[in-house]
Amino acid sequence: MLTIQNLKKTFRLPEGGQLPVLDIPDFSIAAGRQVVLLGESGVGKSTLLHAIAGLLSVDSGTISIDAIDITKLSEQGRDRVRAAKLGYVFQTFNLLPGFTALENIRLGMTFGSGKHDLNRAKELLDRVGLADRARHKPSALSVGQQQRVAVARALANRPRLLLADEPTANIDPANQQKIVDLIRECCRQENIALLLVTHSMQVAEQFDRVERLEKINQVCQANAIA
Repeated sequence: MLTIQNLKKTFRLPEGGQLPVLDIPDFSIAAGRQVVLLGESGVGKSTLLHAIAGLLSVDSGTISIDAIDITKLSEQGRDRVRAAKLGYVFQTFNLLPGFTALENIRLGMTFGSGKHDLNRAKELLDRVGLADRARHKPSALSVGQQQRVAVARALANRPRLLLADEPTANIDPANQQKIVDLIRECCRQENIALLLVTHSMQVAEQFDRVERLEKINQVCQANAIA
């Protein structure tokens, strides 16, 4: 479902030098499988997710999603693949404050088929336990409820792969496990592959497959040797 080969990414420094961030020879996730990517801050976790989502270009290598190498696509092409194939759960929710929970989910649909499937949006709100909050705007929702709306929005277009970037980072401890369980169960129900990024061992130990970015990213290994 997701295959990464010889992926490299550097950032240009203000003084003109280059900062290597990613050097990943090989990484893959099969359809419907759930994987945790574990790592501390600053090892490139979010950069890798952004590259997979096509939100930034890479220097070299391939990122194939459903056999489509997005590194060969234009920015518009990457946008289309992201809308059709990917869901993204951000740690900061990124809900639009002027819209209700239901409207936020329906707006997510415009980036895919362009059609607002009202029944699908209502079904997702019900699945995340917020059917009675459909008309509430983000300011009227708790932090945990906002993240549940964000999960529903990420599932709106029936993605093949869900990317979750530290989805419990801004959630109170009482709701962290509920969010993890919700994401995993929703992915199981629709056979969606999951790549969940975290620095929490408590979250990681619940998954059968855990990858440490420090081990698969050769930039981290080079820095450790230096």
